[in-house]
Amino acid sequence: MSDISFFVPKGPYNINQLLKEFSKQKKNILISDVKSLESASKNHITFLNSVDYIESAKKTKASVCLTTKSLKGYLPNTCLAIVVKNVLFAIAEISKKFYPNADIDYPDQTLIEFNKISPKFDTVIFGKNIFIGKNVKIGSNTIIGSNTVIEHDVQIDKNCVIGANVTLRNSLVGKNVVIQDGSKIGVKGFGFIPLKDKNFRFPHIGRVILNDNVEIGANCTIDRGSIGDTIIGRNTFLDNQVHVAHNVRIGDNCMIAGQVGFAGSSYIGNNVSIGGQAGVSGHLKIGNNVRIGGGSGVVKNIPDGITVMGYPAVPLKEFIKKKIWQIVLTKNKLKNYYHTENQCFWLTG
Repeated sequence: MSDISFFVPKGPYNINQLLKEFSKQKKNILISDVKSLESASKNHITFLNSVDYIESAKKTKASVCLTTKSLKGYLPNTCLAIVVKNVLFAIAEISKKFYPNADIDYPDQTLIEFNKISPKFDTVIFGKNIFIGKNVKIGSNTIIGSNTVIEHDVQIDKNCVIGANVTLRNSLVGKNVVIQDGSKIGVKGFGFIPLKDKNFRFPHIGRVILNDNVEIGANCTIDRGSIGDTIIGRNTFLDNQVHVAHNVRIGDNCMIAGQVGFAGSSYIGNNVSIGGQAGVSGHLKIGNNVRIGGGSGVVKNIPDGITVMGYPAVPLKEFIKKKIWQIVLTKNKLKNYYHTENQCFWLTG
């Protein structure tokens, strides 16, 4: 897929121009963009605020990293560590400086009706009332349903089926992908810094990448990444009404049933099956070949090959054992209750 970016950064800025507290920085470092630890290179600024990302921090090629006193030691000598009071707030402010219009999904002003440009897509089948933005690419033998909006620079590969009332923005779509009616792909995620008077929205400058042979059910929502990308792996199927938050990465050959929700920045391995209405908390790592039962709440990492169930989700054998004990205890309580009631009846009757 193309390495296109949907947002163009302002700048570059010297490090002492980015925040007021950086004004005393003596080093003359020119910063051209904000990137994740993994994707950053020279002249980029990144951030480290959790021990979960220590391994990525050790390998980062960023010139500057915002972090905490306890974590700065994990950064390489080539990266200037700047300790700040609130890492996420600081990186949000800097992101806003580079990308002032990425914190809200403003309407695409380049949209035009498809029938004015349809000769350009002579191998594409269009429904009615479709709007397409500037520089959109649509592969051959693709079908676009009625009332769908495809915003600027979106790329759709060949043999795809895009349903009715779909919105696609900030997204790259692979071959043979199906997106059913009503889904919203590439929208801004639920990222903000809570403040007393006015919450500070975190700019979302990442993308959504749907790899080959993916299917997205009806009325799903997939948020684009805040700084990195949100990625759905090859041959993964999402049922209806699934929510995928920013920066989530789902592996290949996964099956996700209806109304499952993924909180931000969780990594899901390959060949994972998740039952309906399950929830996965943020910043977790779910291994390969994992199975998660319907209605479960996952609040910690799961290693490869484990089946879990319940809230909080535990290995299946443990879940069954707990359920059996609950049944036994309930029966004993009822037995004692009726025994006591009978005694009281005879005493008073």
